[in-house]
Amino acid sequence: MVQAYVLIQTEVGKAAQVAEEARKIPGVEHADDVTGPYDVIVKASADDVDQLGKLVVARIQSIEGITRTLTCPIVNL
Repeated sequence: MVQAYVLIQTEVGKAAQVAEEARKIPGVEHADDVTGPYDVIVKASADDVDQLGKLVVARIQSIEGITRTLTCPIVNL
Protein backbone atom coordinates (compact mmCIF):
# COMPACT_ATOMS: atom_id res chain seq x y z
CA MET A 1 0.00 0.00 0.00
CA VAL A 2 1.31 3.42 -1.01
CA GLN A 3 -0.09 6.62 0.48
CA ALA A 4 0.47 10.26 -0.45
CA TYR A 5 -0.70 13.75 0.30
CA VAL A 6 -1.76 15.64 -2.81
CA LEU A 7 -1.48 19.41 -2.38
CA ILE A 8 -3.86 21.20 -4.72
CA GLN A 9 -4.13 24.77 -5.94
CA THR A 10 -7.51 25.75 -7.35
CA GLU A 11 -9.12 28.59 -9.21
CA VAL A 12 -10.41 31.33 -6.91
CA GLY A 13 -13.56 30.22 -5.09
CA LYS A 14 -13.31 26.56 -6.19
CA ALA A 15 -11.66 24.94 -3.14
CA ALA A 16 -14.83 23.60 -1.50
CA GLN A 17 -16.13 22.22 -4.80
CA VAL A 18 -12.80 20.54 -5.60
CA ALA A 19 -12.60 18.95 -2.12
CA GLU A 20 -16.16 17.68 -2.43
CA GLU A 21 -15.49 16.10 -5.84
CA ALA A 22 -12.21 14.57 -4.64
CA ARG A 23 -13.97 12.84 -1.72
CA LYS A 24 -16.06 10.87 -4.24
CA ILE A 25 -13.01 9.27 -5.88
CA PRO A 26 -12.11 5.73 -4.78
CA GLY A 27 -8.68 5.79 -3.18
CA VAL A 28 -9.14 9.24 -1.65
CA GLU A 29 -9.17 8.86 2.12
CA HIS A 30 -9.58 12.53 3.05
CA ALA A 31 -9.98 15.80 1.17
CA ASP A 32 -9.96 19.05 3.10
CA ASP A 33 -10.03 22.66 1.96
CA VAL A 34 -7.33 24.64 3.78
CA THR A 35 -5.78 28.09 3.86
CA GLY A 36 -2.25 28.94 2.78
CA PRO A 37 -0.35 28.37 -0.46
CA TYR A 38 -2.54 25.34 -1.27
CA ASP A 39 -6.32 25.29 -1.28
CA VAL A 40 -7.08 21.57 -0.83
CA ILE A 41 -5.09 18.71 0.70
CA VAL A 42 -6.01 15.16 -0.26
CA LYS A 43 -4.76 11.98 1.39
CA ALA A 44 -4.82 9.17 -1.16
CA SER A 45 -3.83 5.51 -1.17
CA ALA A 46 -3.25 2.87 -3.83
CA ASP A 47 -1.79 -0.61 -4.15
CA ASP A 48 1.46 0.61 -5.73
CA VAL A 49 3.20 3.70 -7.08
CA ASP A 50 1.87 3.17 -10.60
CA GLN A 51 -1.73 2.99 -9.37
CA LEU A 52 -1.15 6.08 -7.23
CA GLY A 53 0.15 7.96 -10.28
CA LYS A 54 -2.90 6.93 -12.29
CA LEU A 55 -5.18 8.03 -9.44
CA VAL A 56 -3.58 11.47 -9.31
CA VAL A 57 -3.23 12.07 -13.06
CA ALA A 58 -6.38 10.43 -14.38
CA ARG A 59 -8.84 11.10 -11.58
CA ILE A 60 -7.76 13.91 -9.23
CA GLN A 61 -6.18 16.24 -11.80
CA SER A 62 -9.26 15.95 -14.01
CA ILE A 63 -11.46 17.70 -11.41
CA GLU A 64 -12.66 21.01 -12.81
CA GLY A 65 -11.14 24.01 -11.04
CA ILE A 66 -7.72 22.52 -10.25
CA THR A 67 -4.79 24.56 -11.54
CA ARG A 68 -1.82 22.66 -10.04
CA THR A 69 -1.03 19.63 -7.87
CA LEU A 70 1.99 18.47 -5.90
CA THR A 71 2.10 14.81 -4.82
CA CYS A 72 4.01 14.01 -1.63
CA PRO A 73 4.40 10.25 -1.03
CA ILE A 74 4.35 9.19 2.61
CA VAL A 75 7.52 7.43 3.78
CA ASN A 76 8.12 5.50 6.96
CA LEU A 77 11.60 6.34 8.24
